[in-house]
Amino acid sequence: MSHFIRASKFRHVYVEPAKTDQTYTGLKLSTATGEQNYIKANTKFFCVSLQGGGGPMYVCPHAKVGRFETGAPIITGHSGPVLDFDFNPFHEHLIASASDDCTVKVWGIPEHGLTENITEPLVDLHGHKRKATLCKFHPTAEHVLGSASADFTVKVWDIEKGGEITSLSGGMSQLIQDFSWDYCGDLVAATSKDKSLRVFDPRTGALAMEKKEAHEGSKSMKCVFLGSKDKLVSVGFTKQSQRQFKIWDHRNMEKELKRVDIDQAAGVIMPFYDEDANLLYLAGKGDGNIRYYEMVDETPYTFPVSEYRSTNSQKGIAFVPKRGLDIMSCETARLLKLTTNAVEPLRFIVPRKSDAFQDDIFPDTYAGVPSLKADEWLGGESKPPVLVSLRPGGTNGGGGAGVPKKAFTPPKSAVTLQKELDVALARIAELEAKLAAAGITEEAAKEAA
Repeated sequence: MSHFIRASKFRHVYVEPAKTDQTYTGLKLSTATGEQNYIKANTKFFCVSLQGGGGPMYVCPHAKVGRFETGAPIITGHSGPVLDFDFNPFHEHLIASASDDCTVKVWGIPEHGLTENITEPLVDLHGHKRKATLCKFHPTAEHVLGSASADFTVKVWDIEKGGEITSLSGGMSQLIQDFSWDYCGDLVAATSKDKSLRVFDPRTGALAMEKKEAHEGSKSMKCVFLGSKDKLVSVGFTKQSQRQFKIWDHRNMEKELKRVDIDQAAGVIMPFYDEDANLLYLAGKGDGNIRYYEMVDETPYTFPVSEYRSTNSQKGIAFVPKRGLDIMSCETARLLKLTTNAVEPLRFIVPRKSDAFQDDIFPDTYAGVPSLKADEWLGGESKPPVLVSLRPGGTNGGGGAGVPKKAFTPPKSAVTLQKELDVALARIAELEAKLAAAGITEEAAKEAA
């Protein structure tokens, strides 16, 4: 009997765990729990939430391996624990945080990392009535941020103007467990404790599609769009607490396109999608397994590739953008695995004999520059993400070389505005005194004009 083996560029991908001297240890992580992944990363830094007052966040450069130093500079400015955070994809020195104190704040990071504690945010967003639990930046529009809250809404913000754009609710009456932007940022999918999977128009706040009982189990459900494939994946549990994922056509969610039962473990699964490789990564909280599946456009829609197993359980996972990888070593993905007190980099490598650039596994990737301004996106424009070549020696290629970014100009804080107003009023009073001393009245000035 013959056996058909499906050809795949990623069939032999293997994981190279970091050596002990390449890990980040001694982290006193926050004890606040929730629906978040607990760690996020960009090409320069990763961030975790620490124990302590003021919702401390530790932003660490990737090059700064080793043990966490007590007293190291942190970001601290909330009045409650930070429950989630996200790096701005277009400005690598900006990070947003969502907190138990019901606020969302945006912080600036110095060029070479933190050198002192930062307590004053660049932007302070108020509007949620209960704790803010999740936050994610828009994938294509500059200065647009989404945040979810225990008030059962997902709010969309313009951080440059410091104001709310829309509020998405769609009948959600229980805790929001996850939300995800689609490829162009034209839709937002959200999962809720009521077991429903909803798709919204983030510009208007209108509910576009809803699937009740997307998963029958009562445990947490997560979701992620499959890049440009016009498909959506939800990860949840059966009534028997078996973990599973389903693939949906978000334009017609009457029935799933595919259902895959995974295992009987209890940990909530965190889904991540690699648009360049068409790989879906599923990492379970509380266990050491990371599975990856190759996704295709037609039935059967998904093929299992392999699985990384470890006895060291993970609390959270973050993906490093492709521009931050070692391309010439055929590193197709790097995951930062957060344990109880450490961060371990995991390098996913496709073995190749040639030392040349492998363009078949490294197509043009997300460039980290906006396709649209916030007002253009809000006006109805839609553009896919800007892509860039990773080929070394090119204008923007070479694993980590970026596209020049325009500086972010945040709205001024109330403290700064008050200081500027005090200076202006003092100057006006000084000039008025000089005019009075010279005998020039307001009426005389108007007649002279």
